Amino acid sequence: MTKIYEGQRSPSAVLMNSEFVSFDAEKRELTTRFTPPPSFASPRGAVQGGLIAGFLDEVMGGALLATTDGSKYGQKLPLNLDMNLTFMRMVPLSTITAKGRVIKHGPRVAFLEGELFDADGNMLARATSTAIPTDLPE
Repeated sequence: MTKIYEGQRSPSAVLMNSEFVSFDAEKRELTTRFTPPPSFASPRGAVQGGLIAGFLDEVMGGALLATTDGSKYGQKLPLNLDMNLTFMRMVPLSTITAKGRVIKHGPRVAFLEGELFDADGNMLARATSTAIPTDLPE
């Protein structure tokens, strides 16, 4: 399992109050919980859309990182070429669950997807990304 999700977290993951839940190597799926801070609120009282993108970017990136841990390509982080978002419901300022998956990856491209769910299991938002797998910074 990747060290980043075993204790070392990026500053953005700390800001988003992320918590590693699980990684399913067979599904190439990472599950994370986020507890958005009050400062993430939009004027409507829900999480602002750009910050929702951050949650999805974080979980999709974590899925690639965990999937490539020990792979022949070496552990990789994605550099997004594009990211497409669909917002289905307002994201509450309460704990949400995120699932990120690696659909396919190779040395030059990775296809990722992510979803956010509320406490009742309702899907709140979904994203897909095409990314360049890059080496970890030293």
